[in-house]
Amino acid sequence: MHEDMLTIGAFAKACRLSPKALRLYDELDLLRPGRVDPDTGYRYYAVAQLERARLVAWLRRLGMPLARIRQVCALRPADAAREIRAYWAQVEAETAARRDLAGFLVGQLLAEPRKDTTMLELRYFAHSDRGRVRPANQDTAYAGPRLLAVADGCGPAGAHASSAAVEALRFLDTAELPAGDVLNLLEEAVRGAAEAVRDATDADEGDGTTLTALLWTGSRLALVHIGDSRAYLLRDGALFRVTDDHTVVQSLIDEGRLTPEEATTHPQRAMLLKALPPTPPATADLRLRDAEPGDRYLLCSDGLSTVVPDARIRHLLTTAQAPDTAVHALVAAANEAGGPDNVSCVVADVVEGEAGPR
Repeated sequence: MHEDMLTIGAFAKACRLSPKALRLYDELDLLRPGRVDPDTGYRYYAVAQLERARLVAWLRRLGMPLARIRQVCALRPADAAREIRAYWAQVEAETAARRDLAGFLVGQLLAEPRKDTTMLELRYFAHSDRGRVRPANQDTAYAGPRLLAVADGCGPAGAHASSAAVEALRFLDTAELPAGDVLNLLEEAVRGAAEAVRDATDADEGDGTTLTALLWTGSRLALVHIGDSRAYLLRDGALFRVTDDHTVVQSLIDEGRLTPEEATTHPQRAMLLKALPPTPPATADLRLRDAEPGDRYLLCSDGLSTVVPDARIRHLLTTAQAPDTAVHALVAAANEAGGPDNVSCVVADVVEGEAGPR
């Protein structure tokens, strides 16, 4: 045997893949042996194959499917790194959704019967403004007793895209919500919204929309989010952002390659990684949030968040008495800052007793 060849046993030990796995990868054309003895059928591997074998082993430890591993192994290192990063972002998103669902189910099983029979409801208001620069408004904002939504369209038919996405969710405002199955219902509704956007626009022209929505269940809010519109929670005077921007610059911030300050002037700061319709298919963020009396939620397009700092948003949300007052103050602040984009806001208060739009 050539000195640069290893037996399957020695090769398996060196790359930490079992002989059984190596035989499977041979059959799948993922990692073919360097030589097969014609008489015994025994497999031998070249020392140079160790690097690929170790990559396969590491990717399997990540849980990557074999078909995707084959694609990664065929790429150049830089392209393979991007593919691995994209895969892991997908895993984290799916894990977060499952984590939230698990937390919800655990909470449901351990929750004691409520002694306080006070009903919680929403007081809400929505408004969308063209801003000071854009010739047309491509945003859509909606608020109802159960559904709150903001969508920010892009492309020549961006207005149709945002309107179609929100319209596809509006049935949730009056539909009977299945107990314990709200996230599945919302996920299915988002798939319908993606189809509605696809039917109403031309993806080849760059048409699409963000979508951030909250669905009220009576004690919890189910969140769906895709794109760079945002959801904030004001609780006990503190402001929390409860969504993550699906943008190029946010991914660079998360990787430590860009600071938040640098992101504000980055040339790709408006480039989305996820939107509706998803091309390629993208997973929306889905979460469940417990509600408390006194909570104030804000949904907004990036026409607000890119020009009005969070500290200013917090101040306006804190000082405004009613949702309509808060919305008008936020829109005015965006326009006072130049109004470079359409700006849409939905503000909803979690209140006790009977409530409605104000």
